[in-house]
Amino acid sequence: MEAHQAWQDIYHTAKAWTQEAGQRLRDTLGGTLNVEYKTSAADLVTQKDHEIEEFFIEHIRHHYPEHAILGEEGLAETIEDPYREIVWVIDPIDGTTNFVHQQANFCISVGIYEQGEPRIGIIYDPIHDEFFHTLKGQGAYFNERKLEPLEKTTMEQSVLGINGLWLTPNRRYDHRKLQSIVRHARGSRSLGSAALELAYVACGRLDGYLTLRLSPWDYAAGLVILNELGARMTTIENEPIDIFTSEQTSIFVAKPGLHEHISDHFLLVDEAPGW
Repeated sequence: MEAHQAWQDIYHTAKAWTQEAGQRLRDTLGGTLNVEYKTSAADLVTQKDHEIEEFFIEHIRHHYPEHAILGEEGLAETIEDPYREIVWVIDPIDGTTNFVHQQANFCISVGIYEQGEPRIGIIYDPIHDEFFHTLKGQGAYFNERKLEPLEKTTMEQSVLGINGLWLTPNRRYDHRKLQSIVRHARGSRSLGSAALELAYVACGRLDGYLTLRLSPWDYAAGLVILNELGARMTTIENEPIDIFTSEQTSIFVAKPGLHEHISDHFLLVDEAPGW
């Protein structure tokens, strides 16, 4: 099969699976959830996280047995070399705390990479039936509407996604710089789902997103979508993002111009403006 058509088929199939998985999550709402802690009382996992990841693993192994899988719950086999394989990077429920407490503001995130290069990005909010997706080189879509490339904006006109946790003293970054960013922006929001916040940058609900600690499944799909729209994407230290790093990493994405302005005037200075 021609490579282009093969990727079209994978894209179509991955979208269908994601929507089916979303329907499964909708069907569970109102029922009893088995909730467990992973690393702390704030780090939750449910049986649905495991079920949705298993759903993808079973389908991928059956239809694409040569593909590798990296999932948040670690239910698939270890990847040998992600830079020589096709890898599905899956977060079965991004925003599990929201899923448990709000039954909203969570999503399924699926990114597919070929030898380390982005190919397919899918983020699906099953409660609002909002579907963000792209196949590299074909534009990014919000449901069936093609999204326009991101336009430049100013700091004063921007609304940024940032978790309030990072605005307090922490061991990862100078919180004063992040506070200064929030003070100079039009506003800030925290949704509680990294993948959704990346999708919101793609569709214009946010102008940028900063966070200090994410794993690949949190941002794999979002980076593919944002790359298609011309977003600027780095770590908070303005370094390239390594999707298959073994460590949690910071992520800073923003519209063109805004990313450079924040990097130059707020993040790379020795002392945050206004202090």
